[in-house]
Amino acid sequence: MAAYTTIDDPTAHFQTTSYSGNGSADHAITLPSDTDMQPDLVWIKNSQEADPHCLFDAARGATEVWNMDSTANETDDDDTLDAFQTDGFRVDADVKVNTSSEKYITWCWKAGGGAGSANTAGTINTTTTSVNTTAGFSISQFTGNATGGATIGHGIGAAPTCFIVKKMDGGATYGAKMMHLGSATYGNTHAFKLDETAVPQDYDGYWNDTSPSSTLITLGASDHVNSTNENICYAWAPIQGFSKFGTYVGNGNADGPFVYTGFRPCTVIVKKSSGTGHWGIWSTAVGGIGGNGNDGNFRFDDTYSVGGEKIDFCSNGWKTRNSYSHYNESAATFIYMAFAEAPFVNSKDVSCNAR
Repeated sequence: MAAYTTIDDPTAHFQTTSYSGNGSADHAITLPSDTDMQPDLVWIKNSQEADPHCLFDAARGATEVWNMDSTANETDDDDTLDAFQTDGFRVDADVKVNTSSEKYITWCWKAGGGAGSANTAGTINTTTTSVNTTAGFSISQFTGNATGGATIGHGIGAAPTCFIVKKMDGGATYGAKMMHLGSATYGNTHAFKLDETAVPQDYDGYWNDTSPSSTLITLGASDHVNSTNENICYAWAPIQGFSKFGTYVGNGNADGPFVYTGFRPCTVIVKKSSGTGHWGIWSTAVGGIGGNGNDGNFRFDDTYSVGGEKIDFCSNGWKTRNSYSHYNESAATFIYMAFAEAPFVNSKDVSCNAR
Protein backbone atom coordinates (compact mmCIF):
# COMPACT_ATOMS: atom_id res chain seq x y z
CA MET A 1 0.00 0.00 0.00
CA ALA A 2 1.17 3.55 -0.66
CA ALA A 3 2.42 5.80 2.12
CA TYR A 4 -0.48 7.89 3.32
CA THR A 5 0.83 10.65 5.55
CA THR A 6 3.88 12.62 6.57
CA ILE A 7 2.71 12.74 10.22
CA ASP A 8 3.34 9.35 11.75
CA ASP A 9 2.71 10.56 15.31
CA PRO A 10 -0.21 13.00 15.50
CA THR A 11 0.42 13.52 19.23
CA ALA A 12 3.40 15.71 18.34
CA HIS A 13 0.88 18.27 17.02
CA PHE A 14 -2.49 17.62 18.72
CA GLN A 15 -3.51 15.87 21.92
CA THR A 16 -6.69 15.42 23.91
CA THR A 17 -6.67 14.22 27.49
CA SER A 18 -8.48 14.42 30.82
CA TYR A 19 -7.26 15.54 34.21
CA SER A 20 -8.59 15.74 37.76
CA GLY A 21 -8.72 19.09 39.49
CA ASN A 22 -7.06 19.63 42.86
CA GLY A 23 -8.38 23.11 43.68
CA SER A 24 -4.88 24.48 44.22
CA ALA A 25 -2.62 26.97 42.46
CA ASP A 26 0.15 25.84 40.09
CA HIS A 27 -1.49 22.54 39.13
CA ALA A 28 0.67 21.23 36.27
CA ILE A 29 -1.10 19.16 33.60
CA THR A 30 1.28 16.91 31.67
CA LEU A 31 0.06 15.69 28.29
CA PRO A 32 0.10 11.88 28.06
CA SER A 33 2.25 11.45 24.96
CA ASP A 34 6.03 11.35 25.32
CA THR A 35 6.43 13.78 22.40
CA ASP A 36 6.82 16.70 24.87
CA MET A 37 4.36 18.81 22.89
CA GLN A 38 4.14 22.43 24.04
CA PRO A 39 0.55 23.47 23.30
CA ASP A 40 -0.23 26.89 21.82
CA LEU A 41 -4.03 26.53 21.87
CA VAL A 42 -5.61 24.96 24.95
CA TRP A 43 -9.37 24.35 25.25
CA ILE A 44 -10.66 23.18 28.66
CA LYS A 45 -14.13 21.94 29.68
CA ASN A 46 -15.38 20.63 33.02
CA SER A 47 -17.06 17.31 32.25
CA GLN A 48 -19.15 17.27 35.45
CA GLU A 49 -20.51 20.80 35.76
CA ALA A 50 -22.08 23.46 33.54
CA ASP A 51 -18.89 25.51 33.45
CA PRO A 52 -18.00 27.38 30.23
CA HIS A 53 -15.66 26.20 27.48
CA CYS A 54 -12.40 28.07 28.20
CA LEU A 55 -9.89 28.79 25.44
CA PHE A 56 -6.33 30.06 25.84
CA ASP A 57 -3.66 30.67 23.20
CA ALA A 58 -0.01 31.65 23.12
CA ALA A 59 -0.59 34.61 20.79
CA ARG A 60 -2.69 36.46 23.41
CA GLY A 61 -0.75 34.96 26.31
CA ALA A 62 -1.52 32.77 29.30
CA THR A 63 -4.29 34.03 31.63
CA GLU A 64 -6.23 35.54 28.69
CA VAL A 65 -9.39 33.42 28.44
CA TRP A 66 -12.46 33.49 26.21
CA ASN A 67 -15.55 31.28 26.35
CA MET A 68 -16.71 29.57 23.18
CA ASP A 69 -20.31 29.31 24.41
CA SER A 70 -20.55 33.07 25.01
CA THR A 71 -20.42 36.40 23.18
CA ALA A 72 -18.30 37.94 25.94
CA ASN A 73 -14.91 39.51 25.37
CA GLU A 74 -11.77 37.85 26.66
CA THR A 75 -10.87 38.35 30.31
CA ASP A 76 -7.49 38.51 31.99
CA ASP A 77 -7.79 35.94 34.78
CA ASP A 78 -4.52 34.81 36.37
CA ASP A 79 -6.44 32.22 38.41
CA THR A 80 -7.09 30.12 35.27
CA LEU A 81 -4.36 28.87 32.92
CA ASP A 82 -1.20 30.73 33.86
CA ALA A 83 1.52 29.00 31.81
CA PHE A 84 2.11 27.01 28.63
CA GLN A 85 4.77 24.41 29.40
CA THR A 86 7.05 22.22 27.28
CA ASP A 87 4.93 19.11 27.94
CA GLY A 88 1.54 20.61 28.86
CA PHE A 89 0.21 23.59 30.78
CA ARG A 90 -0.44 24.86 34.30
CA VAL A 91 -3.72 25.97 35.89
CA ASP A 92 -4.54 27.79 39.12
CA ALA A 93 -7.59 27.40 41.36
CA ASP A 94 -10.48 28.87 39.32
CA VAL A 95 -13.41 26.42 39.35
CA LYS A 96 -13.73 26.59 35.54
CA VAL A 97 -10.38 24.83 35.18
CA ASN A 98 -9.50 23.28 38.55
CA THR A 99 -12.24 22.28 41.01
CA SER A 100 -10.99 19.65 43.45
CA SER A 101 -11.90 16.06 42.42
CA GLU A 102 -13.76 17.13 39.26
CA LYS A 103 -12.77 15.83 35.83
CA TYR A 104 -11.77 18.15 33.00
CA ILE A 105 -11.28 17.43 29.30
CA THR A 106 -8.73 19.38 27.29
CA TRP A 107 -7.87 19.69 23.59
CA CYS A 108 -4.40 21.01 22.76
CA TRP A 109 -2.91 22.12 19.43
CA LYS A 110 0.69 22.99 18.71
CA ALA A 111 1.26 26.03 16.49
CA GLY A 112 4.77 27.53 16.39
CA GLY A 113 5.78 26.72 19.94
CA GLY A 114 5.10 30.20 21.31
CA ALA A 115 3.55 33.57 20.47
CA GLY A 116 5.21 33.84 17.06
CA SER A 117 5.89 37.11 15.22
CA ALA A 118 4.14 39.58 12.94
CA ASN A 119 2.95 38.40 9.52
CA THR A 120 3.09 41.23 6.97
CA ALA A 121 1.70 39.38 3.92
CA GLY A 122 -1.78 40.96 4.09
CA THR A 123 -3.17 44.48 4.03
CA ILE A 124 -3.37 44.14 7.83
CA ASN A 125 -0.12 43.20 9.58
CA THR A 126 -0.84 40.69 12.31
CA THR A 127 0.41 41.57 15.79
CA THR A 128 1.72 38.02 15.94
CA THR A 129 1.24 34.76 14.03
CA SER A 130 2.28 31.39 15.44
CA VAL A 131 2.29 28.67 12.77
CA ASN A 132 2.83 24.93 12.40
CA THR A 133 3.14 24.27 8.66
CA THR A 134 3.58 20.51 9.17
CA ALA A 135 0.20 20.18 10.89
CA GLY A 136 -1.56 22.94 8.89
CA PHE A 137 -2.44 25.14 11.86
CA SER A 138 -1.86 28.78 12.81
CA ILE A 139 -2.94 31.34 15.40
CA SER A 140 -3.00 35.03 14.46
CA GLN A 141 -3.71 38.06 16.61
CA PHE A 142 -4.55 41.26 14.75
CA THR A 143 -6.14 44.68 14.98
CA GLY A 144 -8.68 45.04 12.18
CA ASN A 145 -9.57 48.01 9.99
CA ALA A 146 -13.34 47.51 9.47
CA THR A 147 -12.76 47.47 5.69
CA GLY A 148 -14.24 44.86 3.37
CA GLY A 149 -11.58 42.97 1.41
CA ALA A 150 -8.87 43.44 4.05
CA THR A 151 -6.50 40.48 4.36
CA ILE A 152 -4.31 38.89 7.03
CA GLY A 153 -1.49 36.41 6.49
CA HIS A 154 -2.00 33.01 8.11
CA GLY A 155 1.45 31.55 7.39
CA ILE A 156 0.39 27.93 6.78
CA GLY A 157 1.54 27.77 3.15
CA ALA A 158 -1.66 26.00 2.09
CA ALA A 159 -5.22 27.32 1.86
CA PRO A 160 -7.18 26.77 5.09
CA THR A 161 -10.41 24.80 4.75
CA CYS A 162 -11.63 25.97 8.14
CA PHE A 163 -10.92 29.01 10.29
CA ILE A 164 -12.42 30.80 13.31
CA VAL A 165 -12.31 34.54 14.06
CA LYS A 166 -13.33 36.14 17.37
CA LYS A 167 -13.38 39.78 18.46
CA MET A 168 -11.62 39.89 21.81
CA ASP A 169 -12.16 43.33 23.34
CA GLY A 170 -13.74 46.78 23.10
CA GLY A 171 -17.35 47.91 22.65
CA ALA A 172 -20.06 45.46 21.60
CA THR A 173 -19.44 41.74 22.12
CA TYR A 174 -19.90 38.96 19.56
CA GLY A 175 -19.53 35.21 19.43
CA ALA A 176 -16.86 33.51 17.31
CA LYS A 177 -17.50 32.99 13.58
CA MET A 178 -16.30 30.09 11.41
CA MET A 179 -15.79 29.63 7.69
CA HIS A 180 -15.99 25.94 6.75
CA LEU A 181 -15.21 25.21 3.11
CA GLY A 182 -16.07 21.54 3.51
CA SER A 183 -19.64 22.70 2.96
CA ALA A 184 -20.05 23.43 -0.75
CA THR A 185 -23.57 24.74 -0.14
CA TYR A 186 -22.37 27.59 2.06
CA GLY A 187 -18.63 27.98 1.53
CA ASN A 188 -17.21 31.49 1.61
CA THR A 189 -20.59 33.24 1.59
CA HIS A 190 -21.70 32.04 5.03
CA ALA A 191 -20.45 31.97 8.60
CA PHE A 192 -21.25 29.47 11.35
CA LYS A 193 -21.74 30.93 14.84
CA LEU A 194 -19.99 28.86 17.48
CA ASP A 195 -22.15 30.06 20.38
CA GLU A 196 -25.47 29.33 18.61
CA THR A 197 -27.46 26.42 17.18
CA ALA A 198 -28.49 28.57 14.19
CA VAL A 199 -28.03 27.75 10.52
CA PRO A 200 -25.00 29.47 8.94
CA GLN A 201 -25.58 33.14 8.12
CA ASP A 202 -25.24 34.50 4.57
CA TYR A 203 -23.48 37.86 5.00
CA ASP A 204 -20.56 39.29 3.01
CA GLY A 205 -19.55 41.41 6.01
CA TYR A 206 -17.79 38.35 7.45
CA TRP A 207 -15.59 36.95 4.65
CA ASN A 208 -16.26 39.31 1.73
CA ASP A 209 -17.46 36.18 -0.14
CA THR A 210 -13.80 35.23 -0.68
CA SER A 211 -12.06 31.94 0.06
CA PRO A 212 -8.61 31.87 1.69
CA SER A 213 -5.48 31.48 -0.41
CA SER A 214 -2.27 29.69 0.51
CA THR A 215 -1.09 32.90 2.17
CA LEU A 216 -4.11 35.10 3.01
CA ILE A 217 -7.49 35.13 4.75
CA THR A 218 -9.92 37.78 3.48
CA LEU A 219 -12.23 39.61 5.88
CA GLY A 220 -15.38 41.64 5.42
CA ALA A 221 -16.13 44.94 7.11
CA SER A 222 -18.10 43.52 10.05
CA ASP A 223 -17.05 44.40 13.58
CA HIS A 224 -17.60 40.72 14.43
CA VAL A 225 -14.44 39.64 12.54
CA ASN A 226 -12.62 42.83 11.52
CA SER A 227 -12.89 44.99 14.61
CA THR A 228 -10.56 47.92 15.10
CA ASN A 229 -9.91 46.33 18.48
CA GLU A 230 -8.11 43.04 19.09
CA ASN A 231 -9.16 39.91 17.15
CA ILE A 232 -7.92 36.32 17.11
CA CYS A 233 -7.92 33.83 14.21
CA TYR A 234 -7.37 30.06 14.37
CA ALA A 235 -6.86 28.49 10.93
CA TRP A 236 -6.58 24.86 9.78
CA ALA A 237 -5.57 23.41 6.43
CA PRO A 238 -6.29 19.68 5.94
CA ILE A 239 -3.31 17.33 6.24
CA GLN A 240 -3.71 13.85 4.80
CA GLY A 241 -3.80 11.27 7.56
CA PHE A 242 -3.96 13.92 10.32
CA SER A 243 -6.93 16.28 9.88
CA LYS A 244 -10.02 16.49 7.69
CA PHE A 245 -12.93 18.93 7.28
CA GLY A 246 -16.00 17.87 5.33
CA THR A 247 -19.68 17.00 5.34
CA TYR A 248 -21.95 13.98 5.66
CA VAL A 249 -25.68 13.28 5.29
CA GLY A 250 -27.64 11.77 8.18
CA ASN A 251 -29.90 8.72 7.98
CA GLY A 252 -31.92 9.17 11.17
CA ASN A 253 -31.21 5.86 12.89
CA ALA A 254 -28.74 4.41 15.37
CA ASP A 255 -26.96 2.51 12.58
CA GLY A 256 -25.74 5.84 11.31
CA PRO A 257 -23.50 6.87 8.42
CA PHE A 258 -19.82 5.99 8.29
CA VAL A 259 -17.54 8.97 7.60
CA TYR A 260 -14.18 8.17 6.03
CA THR A 261 -11.26 10.29 7.22
CA GLY A 262 -8.19 8.24 6.35
CA PHE A 263 -7.14 8.06 10.02
CA ARG A 264 -8.33 6.84 13.42
CA PRO A 265 -9.82 9.94 15.04
CA CYS A 266 -9.24 11.10 18.57
CA THR A 267 -11.56 14.12 18.22
CA VAL A 268 -14.60 14.78 16.02
CA ILE A 269 -16.66 18.01 15.91
CA VAL A 270 -20.10 18.07 14.21
CA LYS A 271 -22.67 20.77 13.39
CA LYS A 272 -25.86 20.51 11.34
CA SER A 273 -25.58 22.93 8.43
CA SER A 274 -28.96 22.43 6.77
CA GLY A 275 -30.93 23.33 9.91
CA THR A 276 -30.58 24.33 13.55
CA GLY A 277 -28.59 22.00 15.77
CA HIS A 278 -26.09 21.85 18.60
CA TRP A 279 -22.36 21.76 18.04
CA GLY A 280 -21.13 18.35 19.23
CA ILE A 281 -17.59 17.29 20.11
CA TRP A 282 -16.46 13.73 20.82
CA SER A 283 -13.06 12.77 22.18
CA THR A 284 -11.17 9.66 23.19
CA ALA A 285 -10.40 11.52 26.42
CA VAL A 286 -14.08 11.61 27.42
CA GLY A 287 -14.60 7.86 27.41
CA GLY A 288 -18.01 6.36 28.04
CA ILE A 289 -20.07 3.45 29.24
CA GLY A 290 -20.14 1.18 26.21
CA GLY A 291 -18.98 0.43 22.69
CA ASN A 292 -15.46 1.63 22.05
CA GLY A 293 -15.74 4.47 24.55
CA ASN A 294 -16.92 7.37 22.40
CA ASP A 295 -20.43 7.85 23.75
CA GLY A 296 -19.50 10.99 25.66
CA ASN A 297 -19.90 14.37 23.96
CA PHE A 298 -20.20 18.06 24.76
CA ARG A 299 -22.13 20.87 23.12
CA PHE A 300 -19.92 23.89 22.78
CA ASP A 301 -22.77 26.28 21.99
CA ASP A 302 -23.70 25.97 25.68
CA THR A 303 -22.25 24.78 29.00
CA TYR A 304 -23.88 21.34 28.81
CA SER A 305 -21.86 18.74 30.73
CA VAL A 306 -20.97 15.45 29.08
CA GLY A 307 -23.83 13.64 27.30
CA GLY A 308 -24.40 10.28 25.63
CA GLU A 309 -24.88 10.62 21.86
CA LYS A 310 -22.61 7.81 20.75
CA ILE A 311 -20.22 7.48 17.82
CA ASP A 312 -17.65 4.74 17.10
CA PHE A 313 -14.07 5.66 16.23
CA CYS A 314 -12.65 3.31 13.61
CA SER A 315 -9.22 2.83 12.04
CA ASN A 316 -10.11 4.99 9.04
CA GLY A 317 -13.00 7.20 10.19
CA TRP A 318 -16.02 7.12 12.46
CA LYS A 319 -19.58 5.78 12.49
CA THR A 320 -22.54 7.57 14.04
CA ARG A 321 -24.36 5.37 16.57
CA ASN A 322 -27.17 7.72 17.56
CA SER A 323 -30.40 8.93 15.94
CA TYR A 324 -30.34 12.34 17.64
CA SER A 325 -31.56 14.90 15.12
CA HIS A 326 -28.81 17.38 15.98
CA TYR A 327 -26.16 14.93 14.70
CA ASN A 328 -28.01 12.43 12.51
CA GLU A 329 -31.31 13.74 11.17
CA SER A 330 -32.42 11.86 8.08
CA ALA A 331 -31.38 13.65 4.86
CA ALA A 332 -29.88 16.58 6.81
CA THR A 333 -26.35 17.79 6.02
CA PHE A 334 -23.67 18.14 8.70
CA ILE A 335 -20.21 19.67 8.68
CA TYR A 336 -17.37 18.10 10.63
CA MET A 337 -13.81 18.68 11.82
CA ALA A 338 -11.72 15.61 12.68
CA PHE A 339 -8.23 15.16 14.11
CA ALA A 340 -6.18 11.96 14.23
CA GLU A 341 -5.07 9.64 16.97
CA ALA A 342 -3.21 7.54 14.38
CA PRO A 343 -2.97 7.54 10.57
CA PHE A 344 -4.72 4.73 8.68
CA VAL A 345 -1.43 4.15 6.84
CA ASN A 346 1.80 5.77 7.98
CA SER A 347 4.83 6.87 5.99
CA LYS A 348 6.28 3.35 6.28
CA ASP A 349 3.18 1.81 4.65
CA VAL A 350 2.08 0.31 7.99
CA SER A 351 -1.62 0.44 8.83
CA CYS A 352 -2.99 1.24 12.29
CA ASN A 353 -5.45 -0.90 14.22
CA ALA A 354 -9.07 -0.13 15.10
CA ARG A 355 -9.81 0.80 18.70
